[in-house]
Amino acid sequence: MRPEEVRVAVIRIEGTNCEEEAARAWSMLGAKAEKVHLNQLTGKTAAEERRSLEDYHALFIPGGFSAGDYIRAGAMFAARLKTRFGRDLERFVDSGKPVIGVCNGFQILVELGLLPGVDKTMSARPEAVLMTNDSARFECRPTLLKHVNKGKCIFTSKIAENKVLQIPSAHAEGKLQFPLEEENSWLDRLFDNDQIVFRYVDSDGDYAGYPWNPNGSSRNIAGICSGQGNVFGMMPHPERVLTRYTHNDWTRTKNEAVEGGQGDGLAIFESALDYVLKKF
Repeated sequence: MRPEEVRVAVIRIEGTNCEEEAARAWSMLGAKAEKVHLNQLTGKTAAEERRSLEDYHALFIPGGFSAGDYIRAGAMFAARLKTRFGRDLERFVDSGKPVIGVCNGFQILVELGLLPGVDKTMSARPEAVLMTNDSARFECRPTLLKHVNKGKCIFTSKIAENKVLQIPSAHAEGKLQFPLEEENSWLDRLFDNDQIVFRYVDSDGDYAGYPWNPNGSSRNIAGICSGQGNVFGMMPHPERVLTRYTHNDWTRTKNEAVEGGQGDGLAIFESALDYVLKKF
């Protein structure tokens, strides 16, 4: 398979954002990315615009405030997906195809039950939640992420372990939390199972509190993957830093030797594309 044969669906509904940046990330690498409205998958559109999950090799669920984030962040988008495509999504994941959710997309994957995905592909109900930030406000700031995954996550295979990336965050509900009486048990299982992918750090690469951890997430967790490694959710936005020119510090670092002017977020998409090319 060649990159131009890889088809990626960026699924959107009312209130999602960064679809254009997400599609551009895949297109920059030669894949064919398409912004697909949920109505195109449900058939509520003209026949020539209808699509099927089976048409694609990877799914991207973008950020934003889908359906106004009523009830809980991502809950309504997740309910619509699960009601209409629950079994199809399970088959998609079980086939090994990649699924990534960023920011609101991460919230949706948790609401769907595809994450944390420890014991089964999709749980019947959410096993975790992305709660309101400890600051009780929307946090939009550069964040530093240490890559701590040891090889399970297919979205970070091209990122060295312990490398620190600068990827911006923009969310009001990003605090990953499990039921309080079970939280340590859940977190220990995720660490033991190599499902922790990124953790917030300070400028020295050390785990730190606010503002380095913008939401208060347990153990500074910024992103996790499923037990199979092909479902990945993270709060910061890699699609916003595809080139150095969109890094907040680019005017101070533009003269540094940065290969191809590549931004820190692109390697996530490169990793997934490389996986698809080898597997399919």
